[in-house]
Order: sequence, then C-alpha cells, then structure tokens
Amino acid sequence: MQRRELLKWLGAAPLAAACSSRVLAAPDAPAKLLVVFLRGGYDAASLLVPTSSDFYYQSRPNIAIPKPSADTGASLALTSDWALHPALKGSIYPLYQSQQAVFIPFAGTEDLTRSHFETQDTIEMGQGAGRRNYRSGFMNRLAAALNGSQVPAPISFTDQLPLIFQGSMNVPNVALRNIGKPALDDRQNRIIASMYANQELSGQVNEGFATKGEVAREMAAEMEAASRNAINTKGFELEAHRVASLMKDKYQLGFIDVGGWDTHVAQGAATGYLAGRFDELGRGLATFAREMGADWGKTVVVVVSEFGRTFRENGNRGTDHGHGSVFWVLGGGVSGGKIAGDQVALNARTLFQNRDYPVLNEYRAVLAGLFGQMYGLTGERLAEVFPGVAPKSLGLV
Repeated sequence: MQRRELLKWLGAAPLAAACSSRVLAAPDAPAKLLVVFLRGGYDAASLLVPTSSDFYYQSRPNIAIPKPSADTGASLALTSDWALHPALKGSIYPLYQSQQAVFIPFAGTEDLTRSHFETQDTIEMGQGAGRRNYRSGFMNRLAAALNGSQVPAPISFTDQLPLIFQGSMNVPNVALRNIGKPALDDRQNRIIASMYANQELSGQVNEGFATKGEVAREMAAEMEAASRNAINTKGFELEAHRVASLMKDKYQLGFIDVGGWDTHVAQGAATGYLAGRFDELGRGLATFAREMGADWGKTVVVVVSEFGRTFRENGNRGTDHGHGSVFWVLGGGVSGGKIAGDQVALNARTLFQNRDYPVLNEYRAVLAGLFGQMYGLTGERLAEVFPGVAPKSLGLV
C-alpha cells in the first residue's frame, strides 16, 4: 500500500468505525450469526401490528392489539403503518429505537401446505420447490461456503442436530431442552393431592387437578408436536446468557429453536398466552444482546417461523395455520429502525386466498442478500447456499 493510500484509509477509519454496517459487511469480518426458529407458526399480526388497517381491527374483534396511545396495553408505534406488541416494550423496542432491529413483513416460503412439519423442513433445507434432500440444510451449506476464507465454527443449541445443520460440515449440538419446564409435573400434583386426602377439600382438589390435566393434555398435544422438542420461551430466556457466552468465545454460526407458538385457542391480545411468550422471547433476545458485549456489533440475529397465522381470528379466539409471516433481524451492526421489504396495504382483496398474509419477500432471497452483505459471498459461493436464488438486498447491514 502506498503512503498516500494509507493516509487516505486512516482518514476514513473513524467514519468506517461509526458505520458499523460497513464493518460487518467486510468480506473478512468475523461476523456472527444466530438463527432463532419459532416452531409452531407464531401470529405475526400480533407481533408487528398493522395499525393503519381498519380491516385488521374488524377481523380480530377479540384479539387485536390496540393502536398506539398512552394506555398500558397499547401497541408501540414504529411507523405510520406498523406498531410493536407492548410485551416487547422493555426488550426489542429499545433495539428498534437504537436502529438495531428490522422487521420484514410478508416474509416466508413458497410452501403452501400449511403443515408445520413440511414447511419447517422446507425452510431448513432452503432448496426450493421440488427439492427434498434431507441431508443438506442451508446453514450447513453456509458453513461450507465460508470454510477456508473464514472460520465458520458452527453450533446448534438443540437436543439433536436439526435439519438446517445437516450436511458435509461437522456441527456440534448442545441440549437446552430441560430448562424452563412447567413448575408442577404429574408426580408433584399427586403429592399435593395426597396432602388433602383426609380433608373436606380432597374432592375439589382431585377434580381440579383432573380437569387441569385433561385440558392441558388436549391443548399441549398439537403444540408439542409442532414444536419438535424445541426449548420453550422461558427456557430460552433463562439460557440466553449461556448461548451468548458460547457464541462470543468460540462459535460464529448458531441455531436455536423455540417452541410454543401454535395458538389455535385463547391466544390473548395485549395480555394473555401469546403476550407472555413474546415477553419471555424478547427478554431472552435482549439478554443475548447484552451478554454479547462488544461482539454485539458484529452479530446478526435472524428470527423466523415456518408460517404466520390466519388474518382473521377463529371461533376460539385464536388463529389457525397461515402463510406469510414477519421475520426479525437484530444486531449491533444492523441498519435498523425500519420495516423492510415489499409491502402491501392490508384489506380483504390483498389477503392470500382470502385468509393469510401473502409472501412478498421470499426467505431464501432475503437471506441470500443478507449473507452476501455479511460475508462478502457472491456468485458461485452464494449459489452453494441457496441454489438458483437471486439475492434480494434489503440493506439490512
């Protein structure tokens, strides 16, 4: 390097340091990526609230999130069209305000089965329509594409190696499944019931536990299946610091799945079941960001789900399997504080099949654009990760 070029570079260094997205985007930057998969198809219309759509409030008389106001349960204004669920006020909302969070509505896959399992597999493989090689997940292909030019060091925070990390690269996994299980199991319920065996309340106690168990089993069966043994949100919140410690010290590519999002019944609105899951997830992600310390500036967290939910609420004050969703992109080097990607006004005419969010931002194209910026991957290298996909640059980093 000539002296003149060196001085020019040094003069530009303060600006480059201030613009963290440029630092992150450098091909040789040790960027870190954590993919968080919300298994069960979370209700994206409760997370990112389309407040400018009157049709939204007509379609959800019981579960709509209120428009921004001074009320405690009101949504948090992001733009003139969108607001955030109030449960995320202390966690994700500050990241958005500091331009470290982006939301991508109308995101998802071309898979139309509305099956948890098929759509999860489709996303994890990332191979496109008609391709089903269960030995090749897109994060393993990303690690392989980075191998040699960078140090990928992948890890999966799951009981077993998930499909997304199947492939030629050797990927370790560490189980977090047992953290955050319910406070009382069946054995503990029996112990409590035995304490009342000779008292007048014994009948009510036994009946209460029986009813509780029956309802819990019915509601948990499908959700547990859809979650595929993923850790729950409480478990993620409790373990986020350990995930951050491993990502900070040793690993560059991470994956974790979080279950409990299949809300067919009584999902709630500003409060209730879904709000509780958002609160725990948000606090876990905020903990992860905080624990990453200085490395947060070169870290990107992508939050995805297999699909969204129906735009209209069902007869059980819940939502059913849908299509388009909302993806999140978080990080210290993210070009955030915005709603990214192609969008459309929400009304009865623009719904997909008159029921769901349409997919306007195909997930492989979005991730290909992101990985291209993060790692400097172009051409053949990027095609190894997502074959036949034209990257969609949304200026995320």
